[in-house]
Amino acid sequence: MFEQERDRLVRNLCKEGYIKTKLVKQAFLTVPREEFIPDFLKNYSYVDTPLDIGNGQTISAPHMVAIMCEALDIKKGQRILEIGTGSGYHAAIVSQLVRETGRIYTIERFESLAIKAKQNLQTINCSNVIVEVGDGSCGLPLHQPYDRIYVTCAAPSIPQPLIDQLRDPGKLLVPVGDMYCELTLLEKEKQKHTVHHLGGCVFVPLVGRYGH
Repeated sequence: MFEQERDRLVRNLCKEGYIKTKLVKQAFLTVPREEFIPDFLKNYSYVDTPLDIGNGQTISAPHMVAIMCEALDIKKGQRILEIGTGSGYHAAIVSQLVRETGRIYTIERFESLAIKAKQNLQTINCSNVIVEVGDGSCGLPLHQPYDRIYVTCAAPSIPQPLIDQLRDPGKLLVPVGDMYCELTLLEKEKQKHTVHHLGGCVFVPLVGRYGH
């Protein structure tokens, strides 16, 4: 039902330069975004905009998911930490990039969203994503170190626990600021940190010990 709309969205994201690599393109063509959208908004599944998923949270616009995936340069078999599960869509895209040998651990503060995200991921037979409930600003020490860490909500600064839990070498992507923020990429290599600013963006705030 949604395949033509999905194809059209992906073509546009490629044309506009958000999707740059074949792997990210294939991930977007494979994952059905409509399965992660509340029923009353399903007709907007392939509109390139954030959508309400409850609890004051949103599913990110597809172009932002693409920007983040491309910036992280995710590889097959990597261990990934996601802060802010939301509906599970972003993790589902990343699961396509790490393939069956990789693993995504994702933390959601709201239990009701975490439960729904698990259901959404099961619906599309996504088995390499583990959903946890907790304070994502503190990371998830149990499964560290992570090859890549990304945050899907705005933090006042890069949370130190996330830097500590990042593998060396590794990449960490965080929207830094209030609601209007700067997408910030931290690269850790040989115990040194390099920070790149990738442009302005809008995210709901990160809530937690190292959040707002």
